[in-house]
Order: sequence, then C-alpha cells, then structure tokens
Amino acid sequence: MKARRLPCALVLALLVSTTAAAAPIASPEREIEQLISALGASGCQFQRNGSWHDAAQAQAHLRKKYAYLHKRHMVASAEQFIERAGSESSLSGRAYQVRCPGRPPVASAAWLRAKLAEIRRTAPSR
Repeated sequence: MKARRLPCALVLALLVSTTAAAAPIASPEREIEQLISALGASGCQFQRNGSWHDAAQAQAHLRKKYAYLHKRHMVASAEQFIERAGSESSLSGRAYQVRCPGRPPVASAAWLRAKLAEIRRTAPSR
C-alpha cells in the first residue's frame, strides 16, 4: 500500500508546484481599467447614440457605466464588461462604434475584444 501512495504524493506535489509557478491571471478590474485606459489613449473617437465623442469622453462614459455595474456585482470579467458596458447604449440599445484615425469605424465590442486580446498577449509574466 505504501508503494502506491508515494507516486500519488509525487504527482500531487508536482501539480501544486506547477500551479504555483504559473503566471498569475490578471484581475478583471485591472483588465477593465487597461481597456478603458487604452481607449482613452488611443486617439480614437467613440460613437454613442449617433454622436461622436473624443477618447477622453468615451473613457469617462465607460468608467461611469463600469462603476454602476461593479457596484451591483454585475461584471465578473473583462468580457462581461465589454458585453454589458462597452457594446451598446443602455438607453437606446444602439451599438457603439470606435473610429480611429485613418480607419473605418468598427463595432466597439470588436475593438475592445481585440484590445483585450492584445493586453493579454503582452501581459508580463512573473
């Protein structure tokens, strides 16, 4: 019996050490803040309800929507933030768009998802 327990203990120890050594996953709050900051620094315009707004206004608007959702525990991930705050107007239901210099407008959900993928790809590992 003891001979069988030793390999199981080794496997368990390996699993624990491998998990502990893995790079930490970024918190949803950090990723969401990085998304909002990236939009603010992008130089792009943000369309909501038919009007274009500069990046700083877009940033303020998304922070306000995020604060509302966060306070009510309605956002548990960056993907939920994009879906619930960054994709469309809560009032009109109209989709948001992002227009960057020299590029055609795109759905804000697509822009934010692409930026999230970039953030995750370039995140430093420990």
